[in-house]
Amino acid sequence: MDITVRRAREQEYAEAGELTAAAYLDGGLLDFGAEDPYLERLRDAAGRAAHAELLVAQDDTGTLLGTVTFVGGGGPFAERAGAGEGEFRMLAVRAEARGRGVGEALVTACVERARARKLRALVLSTQHRMLPAHRLYERLGFARTPSRDWSPVPGLPALWAYVLAL
Repeated sequence: MDITVRRAREQEYAEAGELTAAAYLDGGLLDFGAEDPYLERLRDAAGRAAHAELLVAQDDTGTLLGTVTFVGGGGPFAERAGAGEGEFRMLAVRAEARGRGVGEALVTACVERARARKLRALVLSTQHRMLPAHRLYERLGFARTPSRDWSPVPGLPALWAYVLAL
């Protein structure tokens, strides 16, 4: 299967948002399930595209298989990136496309964008229970960085930080 990663088109924002929300919800990654307030933010792909680079992965039939938000220069979606760093957020792969290299293609596209901008590092946050994602990040050279762990909502488990030096 050929996978192409590119910037999302405006007419794809709703689908990319629903894909992201479904991946988090179906994957059991939301502490409050279908009532989780974070679902609204996950669905807001248009909002992400207005302030960052919304990427999608598609197969050779044009089916959207996954999406990620690349943050290369600060802004409202930069949660953990410092000066000279990039970040990616809300990586999501359609359930039926998992295990086919979609996540890797999306992460690699973020790495390429960070290098093209001559950033010194690429940062990400992940939940402790996202074990397949951790294996992917480590295989691609990201290092677990506990000193940058954080909790966006008091009382919820901390998000784990990974950093790739570029």
